[in-house]
Amino acid sequence: MDIVNEVLQKAAREAEKFKPITVDKHLEVQLDVGNLLAFDTNEVDLRKLRSDSNEYLKELTRDNTQLLLNKVWELPTAYVEDTIVAEMPKPTYVLPRSLPVPKAKELTKWEKFAKEKGIVKTKKSKLTWDEALKKWVPRYGYRKAAAEKEKDWVIEVPGNADPMEDQFDKKRKVKRENVAKNELQRMRNIAAAHKVKVPRVGMLPAAKVTSKDISRAVTIAKASTASGGKFQAQLPKEKTAKDVKDVMPVAPYKKRKPLISKAQERKSNIEIVDRILYKKPKLDMEAAVNKELYRQDAE
Repeated sequence: MDIVNEVLQKAAREAEKFKPITVDKHLEVQLDVGNLLAFDTNEVDLRKLRSDSNEYLKELTRDNTQLLLNKVWELPTAYVEDTIVAEMPKPTYVLPRSLPVPKAKELTKWEKFAKEKGIVKTKKSKLTWDEALKKWVPRYGYRKAAAEKEKDWVIEVPGNADPMEDQFDKKRKVKRENVAKNELQRMRNIAAAHKVKVPRVGMLPAAKVTSKDISRAVTIAKASTASGGKFQAQLPKEKTAKDVKDVMPVAPYKKRKPLISKAQERKSNIEIVDRILYKKPKLDMEAAVNKELYRQDAE
């Protein structure tokens, strides 16, 4: 019996450390369980607040939180993924937002098309059966790349292809081009969703191609040669596109105006020819006299 009394006394002492779950309030605390909010409209005890503000505020917070949790335990429960959860009611108070409500995400071209045609996206399995390898292969990832390398260890050369062409390198180039094309389309979708005008370089695929776009593409293509378009013939009634200076590979070739007239150039050329054909030796009298005196002294 002594052991039982000792255990009961110890349990009573441990229970005294914790406050009861029942809370007495002069006025009923307004609770919004949906938002997990509690509004205490009771008067503040100024004497306790001035004597020990921290302890008094802790007690108020503890009591109001206990009342809120008591209401949460009274809510109906449900099993979700082997876990008991409480079914929260709809919020009573409308809380103000610090930021505006986010807008709905803009649909891409494919999503719009699928919505119009009623195409529903189905979840695919991560593995697919490969008839050539006779095993399950992942749809993506490094194991997929290893499986493709194992399957395509030899590639047949098409009859109309160059027999010396590397078919493995050709396949890698096609894959890189497809990846780049998909990335370009993804960036165009993002720009269209944010209503950003994408700068064009050359001729990018567009929904509607205007004559201005064609003119820009022709001007840029002509200036893309090694001579900067110096030897590119111009079509009749062809106009050079404007506002393409920022996307031009080099400055467009322009025929420079001569600095001198044809008559001045002809006169200058004749003077050069005369100096070459009718050049007379220049006689240095002082050097000739000195040379003669030196010869006489030597004799």
